[in-house]
Amino acid sequence: MGYRILETEDVAGYLRERGHWGTDEPEVREVSDGNMNRVFLATSADGTRGLAVKQALPWVRVAGPSWPMSPERADAEARAYEQVAKVAPDKVPAIHGYDAENYALVMEDMSDLEVLRTVLNEGASYGPDTSARIGQFVAQLSFATSDFGMSSADRKALIATSVSPELCKITEDVVLSEPYIEHEHNHWHPELADLAAEFRADARLRTEVADLRHVFMTSGQALLHGDLHTGSVMVGVREGAPVVRVFDPEFSFVGPIGFDLGLYWANTLVSLARADVLGTATDHGDQLRLSWEAFESEFRRLWPTRVDTFFDDAYLDRFLARVRTESLGYAGTEIIRRIIGFAHLTDLTTLPDPVPASRRALLLGRELILRRAELTGPGDVQAVIESLN
Repeated sequence: MGYRILETEDVAGYLRERGHWGTDEPEVREVSDGNMNRVFLATSADGTRGLAVKQALPWVRVAGPSWPMSPERADAEARAYEQVAKVAPDKVPAIHGYDAENYALVMEDMSDLEVLRTVLNEGASYGPDTSARIGQFVAQLSFATSDFGMSSADRKALIATSVSPELCKITEDVVLSEPYIEHEHNHWHPELADLAAEFRADARLRTEVADLRHVFMTSGQALLHGDLHTGSVMVGVREGAPVVRVFDPEFSFVGPIGFDLGLYWANTLVSLARADVLGTATDHGDQLRLSWEAFESEFRRLWPTRVDTFFDDAYLDRFLARVRTESLGYAGTEIIRRIIGFAHLTDLTTLPDPVPASRRALLLGRELILRRAELTGPGDVQAVIESLN
């Protein structure tokens, strides 16, 4: 039949064709919220059953046909979910099927959960488990898909099937170069123009970002989520227990582990900046520590199972130190691009006056990049934050 773009009125029939729905008529509504894709929810009349359908369009959804984008990015997302399901099935939505012809995933309905960024923007806390589970998620996925957890032959096959040049190029440009040059994608609050110009003229900063960019382009440590931020995490409670689900891994590729951690850290630090302004900070300042401790603990727990025992415990210490350093650098690049680059964060843009918090966040981002090697723990990062207040 060939690739067809689904509309709301098509979804019920599509689910029946694919064997995911019976003869009853579901209520279908579009709930697209991200930049890239369309998402529909199908719910039974009595509300007891639900499925989500996510389809990749041949363009960026928020831009339309003026920004073409291969829908094959859905293949990468489906592969990522398949890998995560092997090692951390409790941290991703259940996938009921992938239609490669139409680049559509049918998955668990998560409408009873909330996007973490929304929860935080409304003044709520992270809760005791969220960041720890994110740290565990990164450790479980990265260890299992690294040379520590996978045979050499299987690793080469994974790398070959996980190449994502189009989406990697977006990250290389939007996150790791454009904010430091004149570019049409960049925009900022007028009162931040001085810092935007200062960052573009900062030769040392540009060199350090170039280093992080080159690591991103050449380091194939493990399979990444690729876009791990508070907008790609859903949280809530089911049957009295906290639930955390990581979704939208369409930017997935084999790259540096620190990139996933860094993106999450950047978003937690920006969330902290918002909470400080509004006086709603409760557990916000502890999330970098909680996620790192959980990541490190889980990676060390898995270490004895490594397939290549030439890498000893002393090397693990060195490897984890490198991951931490790179994570801090990538956190800095993500903070900066979210304020003077493309795709700003509502954490800051919805503040009554976003400028003071944005300025401090920008300065923090620069410090994380420039001083990443000397910031050996969350306490050092907190000291930098306090020096900027």
